[in-house]
Amino acid sequence: MSKFLATVAAATAIFVVASGMMGGARAEEPATFEIRIKDHKFDPAELEVPANTEIKLVVKNLDPTPEEFESYELNREKIIAGGGQGIFYLDPLKPGTYPFFGEFNQATAQGKLIVK
Repeated sequence: MSKFLATVAAATAIFVVASGMMGGARAEEPATFEIRIKDHKFDPAELEVPANTEIKLVVKNLDPTPEEFESYELNREKIIAGGGQGIFYLDPLKPGTYPFFGEFNQATAQGKLIVK
């Protein structure tokens, strides 16, 4: 075997081993919950999620105009384009109520994450 082929074979073996190690160390995807924005309102306006569990929150904006999802209690803020979505990974939360609102339409865009 030529020196070049031996080097390629060794590099390939290292890559395969490293890929397997990274795949085994990867955590599984957290439970996903979805909130939609339609007519400048959140749907559902109240969403129950499990306590002490990492979650993935997907906020889909079905309106043609942008909205800013904001929550002081969750320490999250993101502008979501019309027709777009925002994804938030939330660390495990203690039981309680975590309000959120739409910065651009505060009169109607109000909601709560209820952690039980």
